[in-house]
Amino acid sequence: MNEKTRDEVALFRYGLIAPLVNQQVEAKTYLNEIEGKMHMVPHYGERKIAAKTVQEWLLHYRRNGFEALKPKKRADRGVSRRLSSDEQDHLLDKRKKSLHMPISVFYEQLIKKGEINKNEVSYSTINRLLKKHNLVGKHIGVTQERKRFAHDKVNVLWQADLSHGPYLTIKEKSVKTFLIAYIDDCSRLVPYGQFFTSEKFDGLRVVTKEALIRRGKPTIIYADNGKIYRSETLQYACAQIGITLAHTQPYDPQSKGKIERFFKTVQTRFYPLLRKDPVHSVEELNERFWRWLEEDYHRRVHASLEGQTPHEVFQSQLDHVTFLEDIDVLDTIFLKREHRKVKADSTITLNKKLYEVPNRFIGESIDIRIDDKGVYIFEEDKRVGEAILVNVHDNAHVKRTRSPFSVAIHSEENGGKTHV
Repeated sequence: MNEKTRDEVALFRYGLIAPLVNQQVEAKTYLNEIEGKMHMVPHYGERKIAAKTVQEWLLHYRRNGFEALKPKKRADRGVSRRLSSDEQDHLLDKRKKSLHMPISVFYEQLIKKGEINKNEVSYSTINRLLKKHNLVGKHIGVTQERKRFAHDKVNVLWQADLSHGPYLTIKEKSVKTFLIAYIDDCSRLVPYGQFFTSEKFDGLRVVTKEALIRRGKPTIIYADNGKIYRSETLQYACAQIGITLAHTQPYDPQSKGKIERFFKTVQTRFYPLLRKDPVHSVEELNERFWRWLEEDYHRRVHASLEGQTPHEVFQSQLDHVTFLEDIDVLDTIFLKREHRKVKADSTITLNKKLYEVPNRFIGESIDIRIDDKGVYIFEEDKRVGEAILVNVHDNAHVKRTRSPFSVAIHSEENGGKTHV
């Protein structure tokens, strides 16, 4: 089992224990429900899981954190073919355009059009993927009866989403913006929001880190199935600090009604101010937005808060807010993760670039984590080194010592002496 698979298994295990970690459920009832179901476990396939096993995972997690949920390392390594995130997104988009088609026919069409190789991707793999995203069966997209709900304590649930922002004219070019934000389900307070010029995960990383630092830790983050909210990086981060990451069903935007309503408020109350007094940079847009958020939105009586403002409700329940004990942990848990095998010359390849790592990792598969500042080496969830980008030209003039893995050569002509 390779490192990526170990991580996937750990994420699955955390998904089962998360409601217990955050005391969202009555333990005995929840464990009985788990024992009665079949679970699709990464690497292992369909399994029934005993309540005692779940309790052991919970105990290990509370004692030693996310790392304790990973299976122990074994000498044999799995080599099964897995769909990458981009491949999954592509297939899900294809499926949404052909919901009328039975899965068997859809699978055959993918093979016929060269989208997948039958020998590499099985029907069951495709079927599991589509089932996971509710794209199988007769009830796809059926509207369900919905009742209003709201949690009565702050930081129990944060709704998350991304909204298309205004176009800005920067250096005579039209630039599109995107607003990424969280909203607290109870108080309607926005823990943090910010505009970006792309909808990539980097923006969500910034918003999540700032929200956690400023407003404490939620029990649950509730988001749709957008790519950035399904990223493994966000899953790992939530698991590390004990947050349950939950997703809406496909085609069900109404389930995140509070964040959608906030975006509408931004459109009707904030954007008109920009038309009257335009901004000319993303930095200026955010400065204006943050000022409006604190002076207007947070201080204005909310229709659903019985005459109170979001700020008043949140402040009245500060005793329910759990702040992170060590905010420095946020610098590592949101790093993108990769695994690489170190070559005999102490290098790894990442994004078509060559990086050099310490000699002691030669021949090993290492855990690396990445941000826009560098590439870092981790062991047992702790940073132990950094990978350095190789300058091929400079490296040609560097005097190197011979690798400790060099094979000793015995020469009969030299009287059996060993040359190293």
